[in-house]
Amino acid sequence: MPSPTYDQNEYPTPCQTDFNKYSPSITTNSIDTGSSASSNKERDIEFAHCEYGLAQVDGGIQAWLFLIASAMLEALVWGYAFSFGIFQDYYSAHEPFRGSGNIAVIGTCAMGIAYLLAPVAIVAMILVPRVARWVSSMGVVIMCLSLALSSFSTNVTHLILSQGIGFGVGGCLAYTPSILFMSEWFCKRKGLAFGIVWAGSGLSGVIFPLVIQWLLNQYGIEATLRISAVALFILAAPFLYFHRPRLPIRESVCHHRLNFHFLCSKVYIIYQIGNTVEALGFFLPTIYLPTYARSLGANEFMSSLTVTLVNLTSVFSCVFVGFLSDRYHITTCILISTIGTVVSVFLIWGFSVTIPSLYVFCIAYGVLAGGFSSTWSGIANEIQRANPEADATVIFPFMETGRGIGNVASGPLSEVLLKADHWKSRAWGTYGSGFGTLVVCTGATALVGGISVIARQMKWV
Repeated sequence: MPSPTYDQNEYPTPCQTDFNKYSPSITTNSIDTGSSASSNKERDIEFAHCEYGLAQVDGGIQAWLFLIASAMLEALVWGYAFSFGIFQDYYSAHEPFRGSGNIAVIGTCAMGIAYLLAPVAIVAMILVPRVARWVSSMGVVIMCLSLALSSFSTNVTHLILSQGIGFGVGGCLAYTPSILFMSEWFCKRKGLAFGIVWAGSGLSGVIFPLVIQWLLNQYGIEATLRISAVALFILAAPFLYFHRPRLPIRESVCHHRLNFHFLCSKVYIIYQIGNTVEALGFFLPTIYLPTYARSLGANEFMSSLTVTLVNLTSVFSCVFVGFLSDRYHITTCILISTIGTVVSVFLIWGFSVTIPSLYVFCIAYGVLAGGFSSTWSGIANEIQRANPEADATVIFPFMETGRGIGNVASGPLSEVLLKADHWKSRAWGTYGSGFGTLVVCTGATALVGGISVIARQMKWV
């Protein structure tokens, strides 16, 4: 069977299901009117799948294997990064790191770099598409090697370079191909697909802290880091084969995808403001809920259960919001998340004075706020409508960058807020516990995160 030919002046669009660019004869032989047109088109698509070796879009074993691989890599990268609080407690209490400054910088570098470098990684893969297929494999190797090297650290600087920067770079390379390839594998179900991928980090965020804490208690930091490096590689390796593009690799004329004019558009700016500000407060509860639970008399297990509940319920939130974003305007999804988050923060967390009521907040917060990142697929669609030349795979990593900025800034911001809290013993509930300013900040940033809803009513987007 002869190989398919491609127009040298065109790069197939990532979400192409009509295959016009693969075989002009398909379109010329399929001109029809009335109800038979759609059935003819479906037959042509089926023919193209068989004739040209392209896997099915929005379904089929290969698409689902790619989705599972993406979710697994997402879970390994972010589940481990989000578990850094366990390492921070250990470093602060054990030699040779006890009493050292900048321990928190290790986790900030790991998560911040993994977020902030996403646009750079995506642009590099678009410019050199033949390398894109192997980026996730290189990322896993760098990530695991960095953890192994961190086990030899004798000071915090070594940990920042290895467990922080090294892991962040490797993690970024491991998961960003999912963003680039997702539009090739899923079109109509892309929102749901991304929701499933993001849910992976929530699920691993439940498991990893428990495993890491047990390893630290049993074997110490050196063995834990080495076991982690080997375990992450073993878990990731079988899925790397399926973490690949659907469309044929093209070296020519990829530069037109790198259109950054959307960065100056009103639509992008409004959605990005909401995304970044929401992220500024989103991470605060998961950082301080265990501490607040202990102030209410909870033991170590009961206090750590607060974060477990948030991560667990966010799994369902990511999938559900992704499902809704494929069916409704994205501002509808953002409105539901915003109203629910604001109410749960100000009313439930703000007035929680018992462990059970705090658990209720953890569940509500995970369900309502945990799926906010699943709105990015719908946001990218809205930005593309206003900027037709923009590419969704370029828009997406900039949304990651916005969340990364919020993540990095939330740490220093929380310290300032705690020092500036003058409501302690002067208000009721959490507002008077010393964490009142954190409650207000989390609720206020969640409210600003819904700015796109107002902007749509004002006809700005």
